[in-house]
Amino acid sequence: MKLLRVGIILGGMSSEKEVSLNSGRNVYDNLDGEKYEGIPIFMDSEGRLWIMPWQLVSQNTTTDISEHLERDARRISYEQLKDEIDFAFISLHGKYGDDGCIQGLLEILGIPYTGPGVLASALGMDKSAQQKILREAGINVPESMLFGEDEWLRDKNRVRKKIAEAFDIPFVVKPVREGSSMGVTIVRNADMLEDGMFGAFKLDKYVLVEEYLEGIEFSCIVLERESGPGILGVTEIHPQSDFYSYDDKYMPGRCSKFTPPRNIPADVVDRIKTDVIKAFETLGFRSYGRIDGFVMEDGRVLITDPNSSSGMAPSSFFFEQAAEAGMLPSMMISELIEASVRVHEEKRGPL
Repeated sequence: MKLLRVGIILGGMSSEKEVSLNSGRNVYDNLDGEKYEGIPIFMDSEGRLWIMPWQLVSQNTTTDISEHLERDARRISYEQLKDEIDFAFISLHGKYGDDGCIQGLLEILGIPYTGPGVLASALGMDKSAQQKILREAGINVPESMLFGEDEWLRDKNRVRKKIAEAFDIPFVVKPVREGSSMGVTIVRNADMLEDGMFGAFKLDKYVLVEEYLEGIEFSCIVLERESGPGILGVTEIHPQSDFYSYDDKYMPGRCSKFTPPRNIPADVVDRIKTDVIKAFETLGFRSYGRIDGFVMEDGRVLITDPNSSSGMAPSSFFFEQAAEAGMLPSMMISELIEASVRVHEEKRGPL
């Protein structure tokens, strides 16, 4: 039987490329060899694609890989991708990876892939746009305001006044299109705003100022099955830092996670599941997604961060929730590929 050639695309041009490397490496290591031929494809910092030998996958960082590409890897054009793979497992994160860009390329090439299509992926990356859509659908989201860099530089005092009128201290400043908590600042006094805005504007031309949330954070993986989207699990999160920071997400021992939740009542867990599925469908997600939120101290459930993809390192929510459901990593990856292939076979036009 001919194996499905699965191109695992990793690396990329975003600030999350090291996260992408860890995700892609784990997917490659756990791909079922009886069903699939794994083909690791590295996207370098200039967006070029390279088919790597398996020895390069184990390199420690994307910089280490880049130093070996000319000698050990094979450069391919975007147009050649169709000749090399039958299916794309997108392990890219951040800009150009899970924001609709690579999805649009794969649609033009006619290659099925994991995750939502172009529009839903773009919405999953844009925190301001997704909040507007979810709020209109009756889903609770944090209060926020969007500011452009030009507006901030033109009249900082006016922006400061608008923020002070809308938010109590502390509040949150973040780039509108970034993941892994990159560029996030908790503003705890007025003097911190300048540095917070500067740090966020280094990563995006637009910044979201958002209310600071007190409560219990959670994350859910949603997988689209033949019967419709379903919750894989609910994980309760207790970061070591003031918020769920980059280090809390990826450094061992920096965060406590409980699947199923320990401190969220059963009736609230049921509401989480209902709201998560509604958010998944409202944003047009397909195949799978990861949707994060907060249970507030007054019992309200807020959806804070719908993601059109998920990190897939060994300790990720994806595999932690799969394990709780009794599934090995290889089984979970196979189910995701099968679900994604089915979604693409049934589509009419771009996903």
